[in-house]
Amino acid sequence: MELLNKLSRCFSPSGREDKIRELIKAEVEPYVTDVYTDAMGSLICRRAGKGKRLMLAAHIDEIGFMVTHIEDSGFLRFINVGGVSAFNCLNRAVEFENGAVGVISYENEEKPASAGLAKMYIDIGARDRAEAESKVRIGDMAVYKGEFSVMGGRVTGKALDDRVGCYALIEGLKTAKDCPNELFTVFTVQEELGLRGAKTAAYAVEPDMGFAIDVSMTGDTPESSFASLSLGKGPGLKLKDASFIANPSARDFMLGAARSAGIPYQLEAAAYGGTDAGAINLSRTGVPAAAISIPTRYIHSPQEVADIDDIENTAALVAKMIETAL
Repeated sequence: MELLNKLSRCFSPSGREDKIRELIKAEVEPYVTDVYTDAMGSLICRRAGKGKRLMLAAHIDEIGFMVTHIEDSGFLRFINVGGVSAFNCLNRAVEFENGAVGVISYENEEKPASAGLAKMYIDIGARDRAEAESKVRIGDMAVYKGEFSVMGGRVTGKALDDRVGCYALIEGLKTAKDCPNELFTVFTVQEELGLRGAKTAAYAVEPDMGFAIDVSMTGDTPESSFASLSLGKGPGLKLKDASFIANPSARDFMLGAARSAGIPYQLEAAAYGGTDAGAINLSRTGVPAAAISIPTRYIHSPQEVADIDDIENTAALVAKMIETAL
């Protein structure tokens, strides 16, 4: 899990994905034919093959916070970058790219349960505005300062959404023996802001079929709302979410790969959420698309939780899909 540890800890909010892009590039370069970065910042990796074009995508960005104002007292006002929960922010540590650390809290007259982001601030320990400005500027971004840990057969850390997907895509690429397709493994940017990187990358790649590898919520915690996925029962093969409905050919391709490789899997049909499959599906005149979900608890929090077997089985499924002709 050392690679996942590095991926999880890497600073990479939406729109500022440079560091993790370079980390992933170094990992995948020996296993692909060409690597380039598009204008949006997505890393597009091509592995030559004589068959149809297969696109596998995982997003490299994470949710974050952007400084909008520095008060005379040295506290920072901020806005969200992506799907930030006000409840999850309360008294949580955050870290800026330059290493500056802060804590998010709320105005004294507010009640914690009702305090919104507009009533919150980041305390970076500055005594006044001048000291704060020596550390942070307006427009700077921060991310949760979550610790990566192994908990028996599971892992916890920040940004497992979607660093577990990136890990599975990297490891699947490394272990795949054959590549009958013309393969494009794409590490997309700004997914958390509306699937932006996948939209432009899919337009450039023009795939014959595309898949997103991402996380999805579970329904296996005490008194949880209904969800079809559980930790430890294999990757979810997503047939629907709010951004797409799986094309039958894409559905059958991933189901066939899982069955032929003997990989345990769960079927998922969600009424909410979205993945890069939604953008791939609508690219140009349309692309058959589906998604693979890694079951994950506490998504968009500082300490998400996923199962190691689910992650490794997703990597094995990715490898099998790479080895299977469209």
